[in-house]
Amino acid sequence: MADCELCATPGGVPIWSDDRLRVVQVEEAAYPGFLRVIWNDHVREMTDLDATARRHLLEVVLAVEEVQRGLLAPDKVNLASLGNLTPHLHWHVIPRYRGDPQFPDPVWAPSRGGRPRELPMTTADYRAAVAFALARRWPS
Repeated sequence: MADCELCATPGGVPIWSDDRLRVVQVEEAAYPGFLRVIWNDHVREMTDLDATARRHLLEVVLAVEEVQRGLLAPDKVNLASLGNLTPHLHWHVIPRYRGDPQFPDPVWAPSRGGRPRELPMTTADYRAAVAFALARRWPS
């Protein structure tokens, strides 16, 4: 759909993909580890997918969380699938730290004045590590 942001654009910096979905890094200065898992076809809800597709999507979301936990050691990982503004099926996978700008509130809440946590590696190394971990699990 031409008027859908996630159909018309990658939705972030591409990291890894297969024939059904893609994982991208969201360019958000306050949350440098923020990743998004986006279903390629334009569907609005999880229940628009068959059971096999749902399982694959959730397995990738959970794999992304697992990789973030291993690489970044966050205090918490937030998983969110909202789609109110962009009704195209996608999941936000956001590593959170005590003292980040909105902690303990959602990342979309007003800032509490905390400071962003920097990645413990370069952005390129982070992307490569995520891509490597996903490619090992789902080789093309």
